[in-house]
Amino acid sequence: MADLDQDLISIQEARTLASRAFIAWKEWSKASQQDVDRVCAAMAAAAFNAADRLAQLAHDETGFGHANHKRLKNEFAAQNVWQSIKDVKTVGVIQHDVEKKLYQIAWPVGVVAGLTPSTNPTSTVIYKVLIAVKARDAIVIAPHPSAAQCSYEAAMLMAKAAEENGAPQGLVSCMRNVSLAGTQELMNHKYVALILATGGTPMVRAAHSTGKPAIGVGPGNVPAYVDRSADLEKAACYITASKAFDCSTICATEQAVVADKPIARALQQLMEKEGAFFTDENQTNLLRQLLFTQEGAMVSSTVGKPAQYLAALAGFDTPPGTRVLVTRLKRVGKEEALSREKLTTVLGWYEEEGWEAGCERCIELIQFGGRGHSLVIHATDEKVIMAFGLEKPVFRIAVNTMSSLGAIGLTTGVYPSLTLGAGGVGGSITGDNVTVHHLFNIKRLAYETTSPPPAAHAPANSTTGASTHEVEQAVWNVVQEILKLQI
Repeated sequence: MADLDQDLISIQEARTLASRAFIAWKEWSKASQQDVDRVCAAMAAAAFNAADRLAQLAHDETGFGHANHKRLKNEFAAQNVWQSIKDVKTVGVIQHDVEKKLYQIAWPVGVVAGLTPSTNPTSTVIYKVLIAVKARDAIVIAPHPSAAQCSYEAAMLMAKAAEENGAPQGLVSCMRNVSLAGTQELMNHKYVALILATGGTPMVRAAHSTGKPAIGVGPGNVPAYVDRSADLEKAACYITASKAFDCSTICATEQAVVADKPIARALQQLMEKEGAFFTDENQTNLLRQLLFTQEGAMVSSTVGKPAQYLAALAGFDTPPGTRVLVTRLKRVGKEEALSREKLTTVLGWYEEEGWEAGCERCIELIQFGGRGHSLVIHATDEKVIMAFGLEKPVFRIAVNTMSSLGAIGLTTGVYPSLTLGAGGVGGSITGDNVTVHHLFNIKRLAYETTSPPPAAHAPANSTTGASTHEVEQAVWNVVQEILKLQI
């Protein structure tokens, strides 16, 4: 028997799961708020309890990052995300404005296609399933092929918890036979109402090209500006730890330090104490060749790898305890590969005189590869902090925290999320941290508050009455015409 075509298998699986999800959604769309919350609480608990096992599966399958850091991300997706949305009303009347006589009524979107990345393969599944089901949607996960098994395990664990607590079968599902053709079939399927895409630029573009509503995010190229007013010890500790966290596989992780010149040397020394290794010119060039192709694409085998592993691969030694490789750079753009987003433990380094120049350098980095995404600033001068907040073309400005954890909402007050919108400047429908509010629509039931104006009652072909003067003028004109005829 000839081997079956894998694309055909994937396409058929996409069709089957989408159809089952639609049937399940029709039932789930009638669920009560109590039912929704019970099911979601059960899924969150199941995911939290399995956080360590899922983290190990993700690490073993992808080879990215550190299992203990992935466990933290799984716990964040299960606990922090759930805590942030558990009290959100998603069923029936969610708001009533007595004065305006206006009711707002929640209405689910339908079936969601959830595309997930290889860098955060289990935590993203947990997060997307929770916000979708909370919104009374069904969801079909389309995982990255290199993380298909661990993503499937995460989705099925949550599906089981949902079904054991009263959710219909098929409400949560995941493609097992993943291919590009199958993922495209899912996105274009007639029963899929919305695409929630987290991953690389090609995937996001494909989601937007379907003609369906799509929430996709662009790449991050996050600058970390360190002002002369900053707490340097804290900044050095946070930047190094954040870049090293899960080997930089969160898109909001710092990609370049922009240091105010008066404190640059001190900041370097403090970062070296934290495990940062500053490369020389030759070592920097070796990293350029290692990390990127001539076309500017990142070499996949270097994604999510420890600093010492990368250094050895590039051909140079680093001291014991090295966590991050820091490369001194002078340019931004295609001519400098290391000014791009680096989903691994390599950090750019720029020095600028004063916050105004630092601000311009940060904008340059953002415009090159991270429009709309994120920025972190370390400073105590509120004037400088606010200037960055007002001027930067990004939608998350994290202040005096780890960008990798602050932008996603673990250490800041923004909504906990693993899909970070880049807004219009970044080609996204929203600049928000995507959460449950983005996965249901709102109907407005509106009573009359103001009587229609009189003109609204007039027949469409009527005219207003003529004035006395206008009548007299018309009569005079007719008389003049008659007299002309008699002459």
